[in-house]
Amino acid sequence: MYESPPHPRHHPAVPDCEQQPQFTAVPPPAHWRYKPRRAWWRTRAVRAGAVITLLVLCALVILAIVRDQTGTQGFLVGLGLAVLPVPLLAAAFRWLDRVEPEPWRNLAFAFAWGAFAAALVAIIANSFATRWIATATADPAGAESLGATVIAPVVEESAKAAAILLIFLFRRRDFTGIVDGVVVAGFTATGFAFTENILYLGTAFGEDQAAGASGLASVTAATFFVRIVMSPFAHPLFTVLTGIGFGLAALAPQRRPGRWRRIALPLLGLVLAMGVHALWNGSAVFGTYGFYAVYAAFMVPAFALLTWLVIWTRQRELRTIAAELPAYAAAGWLGPAEPFALASMRARSLARDAAARAYGSGTYGNGSGPYGSGPYGISAASGGRAASRAAARAVAEYEVFATSLAFLRHRAHRGAVGADFTAREQELLHHLWQRRDVAGPALEYAARATSRVWAPPPPPWQPRPHPQPSPAPWYGPPPQRPAPHRDHAVHNPYRQQR
Repeated sequence: MYESPPHPRHHPAVPDCEQQPQFTAVPPPAHWRYKPRRAWWRTRAVRAGAVITLLVLCALVILAIVRDQTGTQGFLVGLGLAVLPVPLLAAAFRWLDRVEPEPWRNLAFAFAWGAFAAALVAIIANSFATRWIATATADPAGAESLGATVIAPVVEESAKAAAILLIFLFRRRDFTGIVDGVVVAGFTATGFAFTENILYLGTAFGEDQAAGASGLASVTAATFFVRIVMSPFAHPLFTVLTGIGFGLAALAPQRRPGRWRRIALPLLGLVLAMGVHALWNGSAVFGTYGFYAVYAAFMVPAFALLTWLVIWTRQRELRTIAAELPAYAAAGWLGPAEPFALASMRARSLARDAAARAYGSGTYGNGSGPYGSGPYGISAASGGRAASRAAARAVAEYEVFATSLAFLRHRAHRGAVGADFTAREQELLHHLWQRRDVAGPALEYAARATSRVWAPPPPPWQPRPHPQPSPAPWYGPPPQRPAPHRDHAVHNPYRQQR
C-alpha cells in the first residue's frame, strides 16, 4: 500500500534571468565540476602536436634530399650562405608589421611551412613533372625549360599559398588586412627561398669542387651574387601578390557580395604570383642579357611599387587608429591624448621607454605602484630590471590591444565583423582597463613629447624652471579616475541597461 512521505518535497526556486545576469557564485575554472568536453583529437595540444610533427617530418625528408644531391660539404656550405639574407628579410617584414604585430607562432609556422613543407612538395612535384614531360616528348632539354617556366611557378606558388590559406582560415582574428597578408606571405617565401638557396649553392659548390675552381670565378660565387645579393627578394615578391589577395579578402564584408571577393581576390593574387614567377624563371630565354633586362625593367620597379604600397597601407592603418579611438576617449576608456600617441610609431616607442625608465628607477609616485599587487607584479618601490621590463611590456600590450580595438571598430563600420563584436570589444576594453594606470601616463607624456598634442606654454610672467641635477620623474601617480560604468554615458558596453 502506497504511503505518502512524511515530509513534502521542496523544489528550489529558479532564479530570475536578468538582462545582464551576474554569476557571482561561479567557482574558478580550476574547481569546475561541470566542464565542457570535447573529443581528444580536437584539443589544441593535439592539433599543435600534429602540425609540429608534420613540419618536422617534412624538414627531415627535404634536408635529407638536399644533402643527398649536394653532399655533406656542399650542404654545409649552402646552409651557411643561405642563412645570411634570412634575418634581414625577417626584420624587414617584421618592421612592416609593427602597428599590429602578427603573433610569432603564425610567423614561425609560415616560415617552417615554406622552408620544409612547400619546398618538399615543390622538389617532388617538379621532378616528377619534368621527368614525365621528358619521357612523353623525348626532349629532355625542352622538358627542363618547360618545367622551369611553367611547372615550377604553378607548383611552388600553390605550395606557398597553402600556408597563407591555413592562417587565413584558422587564425582569422590575426589576419585582418593587407599588411598581415604581406607579412605572412613574406615569411613563407623567405623560408622557401632559404631551402632552395641551400640546394642551389650546395650544388654549385659541388661543381666547383669537381672542376677545381675557387674564388670570384667560381660557380658558387656567381650563384651567391645572383641569388643572395641581387635577388633575395624574388620569392617574397612573388608570394606577396598572393598575400595581398588574401589581405583584400580579409577586408571584404560578411554579406553575400563579400563572399565572392573572398574567393576571387586570393585566386587573382595567386595567378599574378605565378605569372611574375614564370617571367622571372623564363628571363634566360630572352637572350644573354634577358635576365638583366627583366631584372631592371620589371623586378626592381615591381619591388619598389609593392614596397610603397605596403608602407602606404601601414600609414593608412595609423590613420585608422587616429580616427576610431577618439570615440573611446570620449567615453572615458582612453585619455584625451592617447589616440594621438597610439597613431605614431615614434610616440609608441617613446612611451615604452619612458615607462621602463620610470619604473626601473623606483621613483614612480609614492612607491605603492598601481600594479604593486596586481597581476603583472610591477612594484615601483623596488625598481630594477624586472619592474622596468614589466612596465614596458604593459605599455606594449596596451598599444596592441588598443590597435586591435580600433581595427575591430573600423571593420564593424564596414560590416566585416560577425555577431561576436560586442564580446570581442568588451574583452579588449577589459585588457585596456587593466593596464591603463601604467600605459595612460606614459602615452600622455609621449604625445606631448612628440608634439602630437599642443601643450600650452607657461605665462610670460612666470619664469621657466631651471633644470635640476637630478630631474624628477616625468609623470606622477595617475589620477584616480572613476570606473567607466559609473559616469560615462557614451559607447559603454559595461553599462547596465535599464
